[in-house]
Amino acid sequence: MERGPSPEYVKHPLIKENTLEVRLYQQLLAVRTLEKGNTLIVAPTGLGKTVIATLVIAERLRRYPGGRVLFLAPTKPLVMQHADTLSKFLKVEKISAVTGSHSPEKREELYKNSKIIVATPQTVENDILTGRLDLRDVVLVIFDEAHRAVGNYSYVYIAKKYMEEAEHPLILAITASPGGEPEKIREVMENLYIRNVEIKTPYDPDVRPYIHGSAIEWKEIELHPLHMEAIRYLKNAIRDRLRKLKEIGIIESSDPAKYSRKDYIELQNSIMKEELNDITREALVLSSSLVKLDHALELLEAQGTQPFLEFMERIRLRSLSPKAPRSTKEIIKDENVRNAIELAKKLKEEGYIHRKLDVLREELSRFFKQRPQSKAIVFVQYRDSVDVILEALKGLDNIKPSPFIGQASRDGRKGMSQKEQKTVIEKLRQGEINVIVATSVAEEGLDIPAVDLVILYEPVPSEIRWIQRRGRTGRFGKGRVIVLVGKGTRDEAYMWAAKVRERKMIDTLKKLRKTLNIEATQRSLLDYVTPKKQAKLSVFVDQRERSSEVFRLLMLDPEVDVVVKQLPVGDYILSDRVVIERKSYKDLVDSIIDGRLFSQAKELSETFSRPIIVVEGRNGGRSIHPNAIRGAIASLSVDYGIPVVFTEGAEDTYNFIKIVAKREQIERNRLPRIRGEKKILTKPEMQLFIVESLPGVGPKLARELLRHFKTVERVFTASERELATVEGVGEKRAKEIREVITSPFEEGKVYKDEEQ
Repeated sequence: MERGPSPEYVKHPLIKENTLEVRLYQQLLAVRTLEKGNTLIVAPTGLGKTVIATLVIAERLRRYPGGRVLFLAPTKPLVMQHADTLSKFLKVEKISAVTGSHSPEKREELYKNSKIIVATPQTVENDILTGRLDLRDVVLVIFDEAHRAVGNYSYVYIAKKYMEEAEHPLILAITASPGGEPEKIREVMENLYIRNVEIKTPYDPDVRPYIHGSAIEWKEIELHPLHMEAIRYLKNAIRDRLRKLKEIGIIESSDPAKYSRKDYIELQNSIMKEELNDITREALVLSSSLVKLDHALELLEAQGTQPFLEFMERIRLRSLSPKAPRSTKEIIKDENVRNAIELAKKLKEEGYIHRKLDVLREELSRFFKQRPQSKAIVFVQYRDSVDVILEALKGLDNIKPSPFIGQASRDGRKGMSQKEQKTVIEKLRQGEINVIVATSVAEEGLDIPAVDLVILYEPVPSEIRWIQRRGRTGRFGKGRVIVLVGKGTRDEAYMWAAKVRERKMIDTLKKLRKTLNIEATQRSLLDYVTPKKQAKLSVFVDQRERSSEVFRLLMLDPEVDVVVKQLPVGDYILSDRVVIERKSYKDLVDSIIDGRLFSQAKELSETFSRPIIVVEGRNGGRSIHPNAIRGAIASLSVDYGIPVVFTEGAEDTYNFIKIVAKREQIERNRLPRIRGEKKILTKPEMQLFIVESLPGVGPKLARELLRHFKTVERVFTASERELATVEGVGEKRAKEIREVITSPFEEGKVYKDEEQ
């Protein structure tokens, strides 16, 4: 048998010999990234985006021997996979995987001692905020699954700080599916400071030899008549609630076809922002019911009787609790829902779950009879259905199935550990199993061996997820994709949505290939970077606020320099006299009931001369008479001189903070200070205030010092030995006090020290 030509391998001083086969398009994409600057690469699954990243890493470390590389991936399994892959290809000894499972001390050690850091973005974001990770010597950051860089995802903040702090910055963003909307792609570009976009489609000449394609079959399946009747009952329950919402003037149409679960959730959120009265309370119950009923309907339509019944049983058990919401109790009492449950039970007793299971068994049996050495993936939306499918596949000839789910535990069911996931992948690679039944965890990036058959138990409307699932086949030969579609269900709508959106995404990418690059290359990286020296506003933020949406908005604002600190009072210090205490409406109500509100008010007014309390939203918390809230607000305003400002939500609060900061810092030149400007004080209060500013000196010790030395002047001129004789001071504190009093002032270190 005649052998083909020997493969040609990449030669580079930092790449191990005979490990990376030469693919011209990969090398070209790597070179363009190195030459053109921050680059977004969009390429189909299976084209070796990790290999492209490896080529860029090797060259950046060759050019900057003292530099480090940060490789970000959204999940722990992906982090471990990328770290293993890089170790396989690169002649770099110190490659470390860093996740939240490591202690902060261990992470800091790994950061300092590693040449390449592969990490989850949430962990990195937190460690940048706390100062454990310094980005100055990082010469390359890789954002895997870059389509996630939208909204408040950690990628956005990390990119911003990296471009501000790194001495030699370069960003490589990689994804198989950025989405079909030009706005979405532009948002990713802006958030990751992209200058250059490289798009590869399956139709490009240099890619086509490596894309074998997949034959896609849409199998429409007739459901059992009783199954369809149960679905009609659930739709009636939904229609009844929409009709009631229309009657009380909340919505304009009662047609279920015009709404999705996202619409119901948005409706629920908007109602929660309104003032509670009889109408809004009823609307809240109805909208909450709609969210649950729509989920139940999706389970019944796409997954079958068993997942639907298991969900409804969880609803029933919750309804038995005295604290169960009215919406949950009313669902269980609804006659339409009861009828749907009875029909589903009857079908299950007869052994019927969903006709999809019959088709699934037939397709897999036929496939493995013809190709016993092959492999397959069955993708399913919900974990409940994973168990149902595994049970249905038991005992079938030639089929060796295994579950593949995420790590999180849900509804009392344990997830799969990272070790268990790796074991399943290895067993699939070795042929010990040949079918994995997987949830969305198998969509993104994981090094799952290429399979010959992918079956989607239901269509997914997202073009990103559709492309990722389909990309699991057709890497080394012609693949096959089967999509199971229940006739007369939402599966049909999702099927058409997937087709239309994928076509739209491909068209959009083709059109934007040139225009995006023209737009991107016209901008300089300097347009994106706001050096710290040019920051117009400084906001001191209490460290407990780091998880809040307000904090993230401030961090992402190029006009704001955020300093994280443990504040003595309040949440946001905007000047030497203004501090803001942020509360949700629930926090306000709870603090009135338990009496905390006025002790907080006393501390705020004693420490800063212009404190403000900001309350987000208008609903939530325990039941309390409106007059109690009005009385509390009146007391805050009159007795404590603290105005109460109500905002719609986090964005509104962020805008208010920024406006106040501008008025204080720009118009009045009042910079933030940890210790605020107090109201007019008596002479003894002023003396205590001055002495309390010394390190380690609180109100009690300040009194002791003044009693001992009689005047502020004598406290400040006392020697170490004299200070140490005062009860409560001691030698160490005396030394710290003298050091603060006698050390020269270094203005440039003021904000730097606060950040540390």
